[in-house]
Amino acid sequence: MSDQVPVLLTGFADEAANDKTAVQQYSAFAALGLRYYSIRFIDAGNGIKNVMQLDDAEIQSLVKMQSDYGLKVSSIGSPIGKVKLLDVDDGSGNRFVPFKQYLAEDVQTACDRAEAFGAKLIRGFAFYHPKGTPAEEHLDQVCDQLGQIAEACDKRGLTFGLEVEANLVGQTGPLLAQIAEKVNHPAMLTIFDGANIVTQGFTADETYAQYLDMKPSMGWLHIKDYHDPSPTGRITHVDEASLANFVPADQGDCGHEAILRDLKGFMPTVHERMTARGADGVFMDLEPHVKGGGQFGGFSGPDGFGVALRGLCRVLDYVGIPHDLRNFGDIEALKGK
Repeated sequence: MSDQVPVLLTGFADEAANDKTAVQQYSAFAALGLRYYSIRFIDAGNGIKNVMQLDDAEIQSLVKMQSDYGLKVSSIGSPIGKVKLLDVDDGSGNRFVPFKQYLAEDVQTACDRAEAFGAKLIRGFAFYHPKGTPAEEHLDQVCDQLGQIAEACDKRGLTFGLEVEANLVGQTGPLLAQIAEKVNHPAMLTIFDGANIVTQGFTADETYAQYLDMKPSMGWLHIKDYHDPSPTGRITHVDEASLANFVPADQGDCGHEAILRDLKGFMPTVHERMTARGADGVFMDLEPHVKGGGQFGGFSGPDGFGVALRGLCRVLDYVGIPHDLRNFGDIEALKGK
């Protein structure tokens, strides 16, 4: 195993905190042995805010605090791309922002946050097409907009990760593969998330096939799983608020064992891809949702997050992918800080 490229374990720290405070998030992740976290919602002392809404004083406080806890930000968990593609009333409740304004304001803010927290990666999405219309009809516009986002990130030495998720244009592996090929920009990679595929009614075999579709453009992975006790087949529009069957990676319907077994041989390629973009390596970003999920986040609690982390580690150990949690050397390095 020593000659294998290790994965870097990280996660959305807000899922591990009952009240979203920075102290709870950082304490939970440090206690679990994690060295990295993705920042999304956090209370830095003035109430819970998305990372995009933090002010300068809050950012400075969090940067100091994360260092005290021995943590680094792996990615900015931004909501970039979770807005309407077109200004159409489709009953969804999603907001629309003119793209020129969105690029100049929201995208630049996400880049500002990445720079402030010392991260090289920004998580994002592929826009909501009008509900009831085929995603394929909107590929040209989505690719044009995502190409501009990638270019904006690249100018600042950052990489935009496009997450596969239901109800967006990039809702499946094949669609993300088409988008990545058409955009064809080194600053835009894709993020595999097995549960986000399974919740749309796909089987484990179909989820594995979609992972294969994404390999040429894949930068990192989100790790959560799902088990539906009463599967109904393909779902064209997912009611995200009603999803309640998320489970650890060793218990669900995604088939993480087969996916990670294949990833083991692919790790050198994706590791080189990520380090060329300035990242520390290949991240597996835990987003377990084991106590509930929704459109803009989920919750696991410190206990649920620990269960999900141990479940992932069991699968990694079984397939032979090395991973690294904190050790005594990390504690020694933090002494006196």
